[in-house]
Formats: sequence, structure tokens, C-alpha cells
Amino acid sequence: MKRTHACGLTLALIATLALGACGGGGGDNANFYAVSAAIAASTRAPAPAPGTVGSTPRGAVIASKVTQQHSTADVDSAMQSLTTSASGSTPAAGDMRIGAVESRADAAICGVTVQHLTYSTLDPQGAPATATTALMVPTGSSADCTGPRPVLLYAHGTTTLKSYNAADPRKTPEAMMVEAYYAAHGYIVVMPNYLGYDTSSLSYHPYLDAEVQANDMIDGLRAGLAQVSSDGKAEASKQLFIAGYSQGGHVAMATHKVLERDHAGEFTVTAAGTMSGPYDLVQFGDDITSPSGAVDIGGVLFMPYLMRSYQNAYGGMYVQPSDVYQAPFDQTAPTIFPTDTPVATLIANGSLPDDPTFRLLFGPGGLLTDSFRNAYPTSNFRAALARNTLLGWTPKAPVALCGGMDDPTVYYSNTTSMRDDFATRGLTVPTWDLETRATLPAGKAAGDIYDAFQLAKLKAGQNWEMKYHGELVPPFCHALVRGFFAQAMAKS
Repeated sequence: MKRTHACGLTLALIATLALGACGGGGGDNANFYAVSAAIAASTRAPAPAPGTVGSTPRGAVIASKVTQQHSTADVDSAMQSLTTSASGSTPAAGDMRIGAVESRADAAICGVTVQHLTYSTLDPQGAPATATTALMVPTGSSADCTGPRPVLLYAHGTTTLKSYNAADPRKTPEAMMVEAYYAAHGYIVVMPNYLGYDTSSLSYHPYLDAEVQANDMIDGLRAGLAQVSSDGKAEASKQLFIAGYSQGGHVAMATHKVLERDHAGEFTVTAAGTMSGPYDLVQFGDDITSPSGAVDIGGVLFMPYLMRSYQNAYGGMYVQPSDVYQAPFDQTAPTIFPTDTPVATLIANGSLPDDPTFRLLFGPGGLLTDSFRNAYPTSNFRAALARNTLLGWTPKAPVALCGGMDDPTVYYSNTTSMRDDFATRGLTVPTWDLETRATLPAGKAAGDIYDAFQLAKLKAGQNWEMKYHGELVPPFCHALVRGFFAQAMAKS
């Protein structure tokens, strides 16, 4: 693959399917399809009845607390600090934050009250679990801040930080950006932290497990809307928007799919904007493991997440960690993320390969074994990627895709694969490549976005690759997506 992967990304059957995950077993496609079918047919532990977690309704608010209250000046000041810091910085080793080199949010119209909610949901086996979400509610007397407000359900990008908490935007750049672009312009924002982060009861994160992450998001949405209703200080309209960046692009797309498939009687999606997401996971895996494949920036961080997620969900990714991980990483990588230990420390103490671009997946000193790479085409891991690839569904609500062709972290081929897959069923969706002016909307506003992006990339100099996915692309895609939402709002 020239351009494929996931940001925020990348990456019971053990007895019967272990051979496909480990080194043995050679290679016809029939074996892969048998493995794939077995994983697709496999069932997790029986889930509680729909709508409940044990005796507790799914999405019920267990605890709530106001964490921050921001005036319009506070929002503008925080975004200024964020962009000033990003523009002059060189990303530190392991800094996978999603931020912005400049703001395209415009001046805040509304103040914002931020709450932290704990809610009930299900773990990947269908057992009761808890997770947390940020709830951002616009305040102020402007007509854009009062009356029934549109709702944005937002999915964040990959983070290695176990204590990640979007309800603390001052310390969470992506949350601050979402607050500035959406909540400060009149959206009620629900931004779940995901299972396995913050104070969630789950001990690991079900990374890019499409169905599990979608249902977690939906339960977070239920909790957010219930809290808004209980507080009585704002009113949510029926307009529901979905967005996400990087890992969150995949999560947002999966959530949109599950909402329309399973919850049409409860929610109606108005529009969705997904950005730089790893939608075509199986193609990413195929390309990155091929002899001529190019590992993306961040691959060493994404792979342990994927492997742990799918081992817990389906089993059969490996029998022993050494089946897939080189020594000494077979002792550290299986449970390394999420963690509050800085990634730079993990590299320094030998827990991860010593490579500041996180591309050292294979070969001497790399993370993964040659036997894993050789067995990959018929492996359970590839079958799991195929199961969580998002091609093949047709949304009812309008969708827009955004990214950058030169993205070295989540390759833009994910976006073109999604676009082309929609087109096979007669659906044409706006697909914006920040490197190609002709793909952006007509008019001066989009022209300014294109010009500003190119200038920001130029200013990044030799650091442009390390900044591209996490800081260069996000503010410009968010500006385009917010404009798309405004058009959808006017039509609904």
C-alpha cells in the first residue's frame, strides 16, 4: 500500500486456529477464509438483554461532576496557547496527541461548561462495565448558544495515556480543539474517553474493535443526553452529528453504521464527518506486512494495541507472545498500552524499539517476528482486521471524508478506499484532500483553508512528517467538517 493505516491506529479459537497466528502453516487462501469465517461466526460471551447492563440501563449516568467552566475569552485564549505551542515545537518521542498548528475555529461565540460523566456500558464479552465521557454544553445569551442545540458525538484519536480525560480540555489538546470548534459555536458535545481509559472499569482498551467501540460511544451519548436533560440548563435538539479523527475516524464511522442499523428508533443521524481514519484495516495490514511494505509513523505503538484488543476479543492471535513479538518485547509489549508511563521512558528502558518515528516493526531490533510476518496472509490477525474493516455499508445520512494525501501515519488510501466503496453502491460523498484544491468545496473560504494548510506545512519544515497527522491536518479538516454540518443543519 502506498497509503493506508490508522492513527490513531493500527493494528474461542485458540486451540483450533492457533496455527494460522503462529509461524507454521503455510499459505493458501482457503485457510485464511476458513479462519476469517470462524472469527466472523464466533460469539463473545452472551450479552445482557438489549438496553441493560445487568439491572442498570445501558448509558445510565453513574456519577457526574462539573470540571471546568470557560468564557468565550477562556476558549480563545486556550486555543491561542495550543496553537502557539504546537507551531514552535518538535514532537517529542511518543507524543501522539491530536492538536493544531493553527486555529481555524473562529472566535468563540458561546462559553462552555465541561462535565465528567461515568456511565454504564458493556465490555467486549458483553459483561457490565463502566466508562467515562466529557460533556460540553454551550452557555451564553447569543441565539447560537440558547434554545434547542445540535448534538455532536465525537470520537478521539489514539493516545497511549491511560489517564486520558477529555473532560480536562486544558490538558487534552484534542478536547480543547473540539470545544473551540463545536461547543463554543453552539453544539452540545459528547466526547467519550473510551473503555479502558481514565477511570473505566476495563483493564485494557478494545482498540479498533468496531462493534464494541460503537456501542461504547452510543452509551456515552445516552449518558450525555440524560445529563443535559437532568441538569435542565440546556436543551438538546434532534439534530445529531458524528465526527472523529484518526482512530476516532474509524470509531465515528462504525458508530454511524451501528446507530442506523440498530438504533434508528432511538436516534437519527443528521450528518457525519470522519477525518483521517483507518477504515480499510485489512488493506493496511496487507501492505505493511508485505516485503515491499512501508511501515507508517506510529506503527510500533499501534500494533500492541491491535494485538491486545483482538486477542481479548477473539483469541487466537498467538499462543505465546513470542509467536508475534521479538525478544525482549515479548515480555513487555502484550500489555504495554494504555499506560501513564511516557513513551520516551518505555524506549529508554528497553520496553519498545529505539526508533523515534515508531516504524521499526520488523528486522533486527524490531517489534515483530519474521514468523508473524510470513504467516500473516492466513493468520487470525488478518481475519480480525477484515472483521473490523468498515467497507461494505451504505449510510442513510450525509457523510463527508477529510484527510491529507501525504499523511505518513494514517495513509490517505484509507479515505479513497472508503470513498470508492461507497461509489460502488451509487453513493458519492464529499472527499477532501487538503493537498488538492480541486477536491475542496468551491469558494473563498475553502480556498483560504487550502492556502493556509500549504503555508502551515511549509512552516513545519523538516518536521512536517512528524507533525502532519497530529497537528497539521486536524484544524483544517475540522473547519471543513463544521461547514458541512452547517449545511446539513440548514437542510434538516
